[in-house]
Amino acid sequence: MNGGQHRAVLVAGPTASGKSALALALAERIGGIVVNADSMQVYADLRIITARPTPSEETRVPHRLYGHVDAAVNYSVGQYVADAARILDEAQRAGRRAILVGGTGLYFKALTAGLAAVPPIPADVRAAVRARLDAHGAAALHAELARRDPRAAGRLNVNDRTRIARALEVVAATGRSLIDWQRDGLPPVLGPDTPRVFIAPDRAALYARIDARFDAMLAGGALEEARALAARGLDPLLPAMKAHGIPWLVRHLAGEIPLDEAACHAKLDTRHYAKRQFTWFRHQLGDWPRLPPEAALAALLEAVDH
Repeated sequence: MNGGQHRAVLVAGPTASGKSALALALAERIGGIVVNADSMQVYADLRIITARPTPSEETRVPHRLYGHVDAAVNYSVGQYVADAARILDEAQRAGRRAILVGGTGLYFKALTAGLAAVPPIPADVRAAVRARLDAHGAAALHAELARRDPRAAGRLNVNDRTRIARALEVVAATGRSLIDWQRDGLPPVLGPDTPRVFIAPDRAALYARIDARFDAMLAGGALEEARALAARGLDPLLPAMKAHGIPWLVRHLAGEIPLDEAACHAKLDTRHYAKRQFTWFRHQLGDWPRLPPEAALAALLEAVDH
């Protein structure tokens, strides 16, 4: 199906910004379905610690792609795009609008801009390119890129450090232009006219909400959830084992630190993550409207009416 035909709405924002409540309210107003776009809420083992929608919320409108992956799985962006495309097709056939909501910027970028099929770049290649960038500057690396991959160099500003380094490390590692890899990747699933918003609450209020929410998670069974996950003996490097709060609660359960210390670190990690989300979306998806929570619902309702 052509990506532009999908009737969808994109709701992004930092953790604890109220985006799930907004998506639920919007879905109820327009008869839509809510589709997860959070890389941790996909895991079945992490309902409480990731603040997934509650069972009662899930009965109000259909929810998709929540808790459908086992914690032992390293779920990829590519797999998410494939799953989301399937759900979008189902919603389209049912005549319902899909509201994709979450804080994982790579999911939104892949859905709207496609996904390059670039293989993993060896760490030593990346380190060597970055070292040359730091030593000689962007212009020198752009000249090197022009010799090795003139097509990619021709598309890049001579001062665009990040993209120059990326293009150079790809051709160094694979012998192939990033342009060719991108051509062979996944195309965008959603068109450029898809209504979208990044919820941007007041920072101080958001950080206070993060802290209060973690306390509520502990009261609601987060420690028991962490205990059950730890009992599985999974690789600690799996994404599910690195969900905010889990490593600290596992350390507490192992007797290494008291619960109040674990909670303090978990809150701090989550606040830092929220700050990174603001920065990532500003740099990577800077054309998205940024609205406070109280204005976002009205803006999206107006957008879907047009």
